[in-house]
Amino acid sequence: MPLHVMLQGESAAEMRALAEQNGGTLTHFLPIINAVGAHMSRAQLDAAVESGKVTRVIDDLALDDQPDQEPVANQQCKAAGSVEILRHRDGFTWPLFSKGDESSKLTGLELRWPAALGQISSIQLGKRKLPEELWQGSQENSARIEIKPAASPEFLGRMDLQVRFEHQLNEAPLQNAYTATVSFGENCKSKLIPGYPENSDDFYYATVTGADDLHRHGVTGRGITVAVLDSGLWDHPALVHDTDGKNRVLARYDAINDSDKDGVFDESGHGTHLTSVIAHSGPTRARGQVTGSFKGIAPDASIVAIKAFNNEGRGDLLDIVRGVQWVVDNRERYAIRVLNLSFAARPKWPYYLDPINQAIMRAWAAGITVIAAAGNEGPGDMTIGSPGNLPYIITVGATTDSWTTDTRADDYIPDFSSRGPTPEAHIKPDIVAPGGHITGVTRPGSTLTTQHPDYALPGGELVMTGSSQAAAVVSGLAALLLQLEPELTPDDIKCKLLNTAEPAINRDGLLAYSPFVQGSGLVSLTRAITLGSRGCGNVGLNIARDIALEEHFEGPAILDAEGKVSLPGLTEMLSPESPEKGASESRVWGVKAHIERLPETYIDPPGHPFPWQEMYTAERKRIEELARQR
Repeated sequence: MPLHVMLQGESAAEMRALAEQNGGTLTHFLPIINAVGAHMSRAQLDAAVESGKVTRVIDDLALDDQPDQEPVANQQCKAAGSVEILRHRDGFTWPLFSKGDESSKLTGLELRWPAALGQISSIQLGKRKLPEELWQGSQENSARIEIKPAASPEFLGRMDLQVRFEHQLNEAPLQNAYTATVSFGENCKSKLIPGYPENSDDFYYATVTGADDLHRHGVTGRGITVAVLDSGLWDHPALVHDTDGKNRVLARYDAINDSDKDGVFDESGHGTHLTSVIAHSGPTRARGQVTGSFKGIAPDASIVAIKAFNNEGRGDLLDIVRGVQWVVDNRERYAIRVLNLSFAARPKWPYYLDPINQAIMRAWAAGITVIAAAGNEGPGDMTIGSPGNLPYIITVGATTDSWTTDTRADDYIPDFSSRGPTPEAHIKPDIVAPGGHITGVTRPGSTLTTQHPDYALPGGELVMTGSSQAAAVVSGLAALLLQLEPELTPDDIKCKLLNTAEPAINRDGLLAYSPFVQGSGLVSLTRAITLGSRGCGNVGLNIARDIALEEHFEGPAILDAEGKVSLPGLTEMLSPESPEKGASESRVWGVKAHIERLPETYIDPPGHPFPWQEMYTAERKRIEELARQR
């Protein structure tokens, strides 16, 4: 059986000639990294290597664990309740799903509800009503119900749990008015999440990031092209059309089949969901009225879709390099300014020897802002995936808002978000962004929808969680920045986003999370626009020398006396308090929020590692200067 190999040398043309002269069959021509892919027998490969022209051979081209997939809390639990209930004035319907090959059976229900609804009047599983004695004698507005096997039908696929109460209210209670947990056996439970009030009408992350305010001022990403290298694109109207109804998908390239003629059908659904986060052009609504903002971060950005991953979300190293090469080759033709890479594989090589990273460095040097997912392999140290381990690009970890959009008091970094440092000691992620329960559209019947039917909203949208989605949020924000300041370089974008990010700070004035967890902090578009600087992106690095393999760069991470990864002075910078999940009375995001909660007489104590007061004063002065310039 022939081997599929990558040959790298002085030039791709020389490697192509060498492979073909020795009887190999060319599969990929990759001048961006002076390499080719080819099918060759062992004897043919040995002959090529003996020529002395091949500087590198790779014969294992599969990536270890990509793309950046949805984190799942209980892999063994094959049944779950839907992310959203159907709300009624006198109760709710909760779709339940059995996702395995074997049927499931509901065995228990714990429930709390608004007291105004009165007592439970009926509970129905599919077409079967449960006997009233199961909840009789329960407390005023709560019940703990054990369902006997004879009363609970087995089901595959979907079965609806319908709960009705004595009274009808004037309006159906919001989902967060209920607390419910269903059990499918001893070790399998599903808890009803609080949900957003009108999730199908408003995806909320445009509001949380400040993008919605820019939308109302006409800043929607128009004129900026974002390339999404993933699993393809489904032609949903809100994705292929901008807010004026005009086509904005400029090109589709299938890197697997090396074709820009046959489309990029999205079997997985992952690429479509990310494109939706970046550029969904549907208007947001509140109580049925349009708000003036849009569901995606950059709803008028142009899109280029590159398919490099199959229906299972798996990709080949050479296909990914070919996809990046196509983006670089066509950057001027389609005005590509941003490249979204929401996949993460375990690094096999130093960052500068990874063929994908070698191609991405050339994309960055060509003026394309590359944004990558950190990965979903946390909370352990050194779990940042590739290409997120590349020091030049913007690597994004995830935060979650605990289903509340009107406060940041319960925003935190979930365990799944990958942590740094990288193997070469660089601090990653660079920033964090909303990545918890991110709503978007994807193709019906795609792998995501069949594997996660419980993540679907009644309107057909899909709610996904991961650093994939966080990266897509930042790609959209980068498009908005570039519309405002088209002359920005990738280093400028990185500088603006990182030096205005808002770190999580505890009441003691120390960092709530290590830089290996939060990077520079939570991305802030408003601050990037008003306070962002240039000239601080990738200082101390030299991408030209790195590409030429003349010099490589190590980050500041060290091993402390106990053998743990650390930074010089980190013990003085990092709070000893363990980060809280959910609401916190200690943690806030940003210098402004930290200083303004302190007494007016507060002064940073001598030796304090962070001059928060000085930073706050300088930023306030800058904002006042900007206000006077209006």
